Amino acid sequence: MDKVALKLTLFGLLFTCVNLAAKNKKQDIDIYSFHINSTVTSRYATTVITSRVANLLNQSQEVHFDVKIPKDAFISQFRMTIEGKTYDGVVKEKEEAQQQYNQAVSGGQSAGLVSAVGRTLEDFKTSVTVAAFSKVTFELTYEELLKRRLGTYELLINAQPMQLVADFKIDVHIQENTGISLLEVKGALILHVKYSYFFQVSNGYFVHYFAPTDIQRIPKNVVFIIDESGSMSGTKIEQTRLAMLEILSDLAEDDHFGLITFSGHIQTWKPELLKATEGNVEEAKMFVKRIKSGGSTDINAAVLKAVDMINNYPQEGSASILILLTDGDPTTGETNPVKIQENVKKAIGEKFPLYSLGFGFDVNFEFLKKLSLENNGVGRRIYEDSDADKQLQGFYEEVAVPLLTDVHLNYQGVTNLTQSTFNQYYNGSEIVVAGQITDNSLETFTTEVVYHSSVFTGDLSSDRPEHENFIKRLWAFLTVKQLLEKMVLLKDLEKENAKKEALELSLEYKFVTPLTSMVVTKPQDEEMQVAHKPKEEEKPNRHSSGSTKICQIK
Repeated sequence: MDKVALKLTLFGLLFTCVNLAAKNKKQDIDIYSFHINSTVTSRYATTVITSRVANLLNQSQEVHFDVKIPKDAFISQFRMTIEGKTYDGVVKEKEEAQQQYNQAVSGGQSAGLVSAVGRTLEDFKTSVTVAAFSKVTFELTYEELLKRRLGTYELLINAQPMQLVADFKIDVHIQENTGISLLEVKGALILHVKYSYFFQVSNGYFVHYFAPTDIQRIPKNVVFIIDESGSMSGTKIEQTRLAMLEILSDLAEDDHFGLITFSGHIQTWKPELLKATEGNVEEAKMFVKRIKSGGSTDINAAVLKAVDMINNYPQEGSASILILLTDGDPTTGETNPVKIQENVKKAIGEKFPLYSLGFGFDVNFEFLKKLSLENNGVGRRIYEDSDADKQLQGFYEEVAVPLLTDVHLNYQGVTNLTQSTFNQYYNGSEIVVAGQITDNSLETFTTEVVYHSSVFTGDLSSDRPEHENFIKRLWAFLTVKQLLEKMVLLKDLEKENAKKEALELSLEYKFVTPLTSMVVTKPQDEEMQVAHKPKEEEKPNRHSSGSTKICQIK
């Protein structure tokens, strides 16, 4: 099936999306139109949610707008139109927005902070008083760069009007120069796209997608560091055992692995890394089945022991990985998080990544996140739901097949480059680099990809999509994301400079980020609200994590 035919199938099926309606009952308000329009251009998605609501009463009443957006997205526009007048949200520096909010409260006006964090989605809520038999239109725009995980891209669209809607529609427009390889529909939309070396250039900016697939996998050395302290008792430890049994079954025979459990003391399955033969894997599973919770938490000693295991038993031509799972703070041994970070960073010496999985919301996630970022890894929260074991397996699958190590993407004739050096590249993932071309000249623009003693020199493809500024906005989005991540590791002047740059870009492109807020101004005598970007550390609304997925693109 060619690309055009596939797109036609896509839109023909979109209009049959399920209407999420509450039981039919007499309504005081009528959501007579609910449209979602998402445009995806080379994985940069801009989604607009438009809800049109009528007040059916012969008196004024409050009308609510409540939607959920992906956690990785930035809101870039919000507006309300009432009786022909439009009220736009304005993005301001967080402190300035907070001051305006405080002034409204002190002046006797009601005001509210809008948003809550969930497992994959965030809430955006606001309301406005609408006159008798009048109408209001809400319009929210958010932007996101879709991430490639396990070989697929996911566009998550959530629609819950909570009543029957006469005009309910979801449109997804996709522009992918390299084509679409597979489409499935099952009450959600799933799209698979394959890429290798892919450039796009527009308006003096470029984006480089790097996702080679025709490369032989590298055997890995992996040590699993599992918290078995008292706080892991019950469901947590049971789900951890289930996940580890599946993960061990998925090890390749040329992999080497080790297991460490820790509470107030450290226990190793074996003192050295062993090859993942059938016999060794079965013996390791018996060890996992005997894991029991109890005692305190010595994270420092456990991680340092894992580093020693990898350093003492190196395997030529392999990629080493540490995976830490814990649900609590360090409570014994070295308990100072800063000192632990220093110890681990010195021990690893940038030789391999450390991935930290924080189980639940009692864990010091900021500490784990920084511990991983300082060592070329990432921190990930595991939610205490019935599928926690699947979450653990899902994360492992993302790093289970290393393909490249020490990847450098070198460019000439560019400036304002996003991150271009990567410790490891895994099968099913993708590296994205964006930047500005010096003097807007393609003549001086060259690139070279260096990895594991191999070199690839890329050819440029100049592209002028319908929305020519999308690459510039993608660059700004990616730059802000990386600056915010970098700020976790920086101190003093370097941190202030990174914050200043991220703030300037957030304001210029009207992104609601952790450094900015959107002031939602309403008609006279009504409340002013401030929409902010929640942090991962904030506990989620218990109802937000169970929301329904309507459309998914992979």
